[in-house]
Amino acid sequence: MAGPERRIVVGVDGSDSSKAALRWAIRQAKLTGSSLEAVIVWQRPYIFGFAALLDGVDFEAIAKRALTETLAEVSSLEPGIKVRPLVTEGIVAEELLHAAEGADLLVVGSRGEGGCASALLGSVSLHCVQHAHCPVLVLRDGFGGCDGASGEQP
Repeated sequence: MAGPERRIVVGVDGSDSSKAALRWAIRQAKLTGSSLEAVIVWQRPYIFGFAALLDGVDFEAIAKRALTETLAEVSSLEPGIKVRPLVTEGIVAEELLHAAEGADLLVVGSRGEGGCASALLGSVSLHCVQHAHCPVLVLRDGFGGCDGASGEQP
């Protein structure tokens, strides 16, 4: 009798760090026979506590496009691995934790598109490490990439 399906969740935001995390997660899914979910989270911009009124801006479509482009760029490394894309609205760290409920592993980049570039961990990766109910791998920039940039492992 087969056991429960193994599942890896990876956070994607289009940054180099999240692309490296996706590359690593794809390789790990292949090695472990796990399913893979790539999650991008979007949020309507807020200014002083009010939703910014940006008529005609489809933030969900922008997020879908960013995820599609990232998957097209990265997933060709292992064509046999199917990646289930998930686009969701909310607070990034909370949505990643929600998506990772019951997962075997959550993979995130060390820093995303925002924040201080000199920080070792971004606020999202730090929050995930502190609150996830599954193991979390935080992939630092320059480690574990499949593009030949570094042969080092995390």
